[in-house]
Amino acid sequence: MTAALILMGGKGARFGSPVPKQFHNIFGKQIYLHTLDRFAESGLFDAILLVCHPLWMERVERDLKEYPHPVRLVAGGKTRQESSFLGLEACPAFTEYVLIHDAVRPFVSEEILRNNVEGVKKHLATDTCIPSTDTLVFSSDLKKISSIPDRSLYLRGQTPQSFSYPLILEAHQKSKREAATDDCTLVMDLGKEIYLIAGDESNMKITTEMDLSLAEQLFFRWKTKRRHPCASLKGKTIALAGGTGGIGEAIKERLLLEGARPLILSRRSAPYGADLSSYSQAESLFERIAREEGPLDALVNCFGLFHLKALEDCSFQEISAIIDVNLKGVIYACKLARIKPGGHIINFASSSYSRGRKGYCIYSATKAGVVNFTQGLSEERPELLINAVAPQRTDTSMRQEFFPEEDPLDRLSPDAVAQEIIALLKETKVTGSVIDIRKNSPTH
Repeated sequence: MTAALILMGGKGARFGSPVPKQFHNIFGKQIYLHTLDRFAESGLFDAILLVCHPLWMERVERDLKEYPHPVRLVAGGKTRQESSFLGLEACPAFTEYVLIHDAVRPFVSEEILRNNVEGVKKHLATDTCIPSTDTLVFSSDLKKISSIPDRSLYLRGQTPQSFSYPLILEAHQKSKREAATDDCTLVMDLGKEIYLIAGDESNMKITTEMDLSLAEQLFFRWKTKRRHPCASLKGKTIALAGGTGGIGEAIKERLLLEGARPLILSRRSAPYGADLSSYSQAESLFERIAREEGPLDALVNCFGLFHLKALEDCSFQEISAIIDVNLKGVIYACKLARIKPGGHIINFASSSYSRGRKGYCIYSATKAGVVNFTQGLSEERPELLINAVAPQRTDTSMRQEFFPEEDPLDRLSPDAVAQEIIALLKETKVTGSVIDIRKNSPTH
């Protein structure tokens, strides 16, 4: 019998959030549940045990009520070592081998799991490792370099760590340590050898908020590589705010090809013309749409206003217009649109949301605001799928006007962005994510 221990007893102190990192959402699902899926769907394990911090047991019990695979929940201890030992003690009788894995490594592949299962049966103890790509420096006093070792002989440890069950249980029972950060250390204390299993750079551990942002992008690429049409857009009514040119026009054409009914919303469009940065106009517009069309299947906010000017050269009117259109307009549309449960909201940010840019710092600030607004709204409205997209520079008339020196070959085409929007509209679970759209995105 082969068992899996998934350790999720951490408090997330380094994550900077009152909610431990394993409970944060990526693509509409908590991180630890993504990890659990990898183990449960592999079919390699006779038993799966989640070792959880006692304060979060009730929450996890609620999460697992509808989970389609059998999972045993175990209360963890004060340290990782104690949690691991408590999980081992809870393993079923006749357990022969056990894989121990971090709940915040949701990208572990089936290949890594399979190699661990096969490896531990041969060697009794294995550790998943990857080469070090950085130069390693040793300092005996943490003030100056003592030596620079050959990095080819040094590896970075990941999980799973896999063991013969009697061996790892003995290692814990005999250990004189109190807070070992991994189980291999305890087995080595017994004088036993640990064999290597090849890991992968993508098998990352989500420890900081920056890791979470990277994980969102990795998940998007992993999901889209395996994407299947989850929902047809045929007959769907989709409000496209800003669908009169560039990216908006390309999305409209793609929606028509899918058999959807795009409703174009802009100041000049008919019959649904309005200035969405005006609350009263936006309110009247969405009330009319609700009367005439009923609830929407989706709202895509792809409008925006851009100026290439230093702040000191911007007038009050220009500053107000950028904030009103790019941020207030999005907020008003999201508040006022009536959308069916399970429907989508997609808000356009920009690659500049992550770092303000010279000459358009106000624009960058509004796009960062769109991202934070979208993430917060997705938690307030769990019945909807709410995401932000951040295309890299795109070959639109606006981009051509303000950045004529750029090589067009370095830009995304509007249709490439539209393809990503269509793919996202067909998803049925992705929410609360910020999706970067680049030239090497999987759908184009």
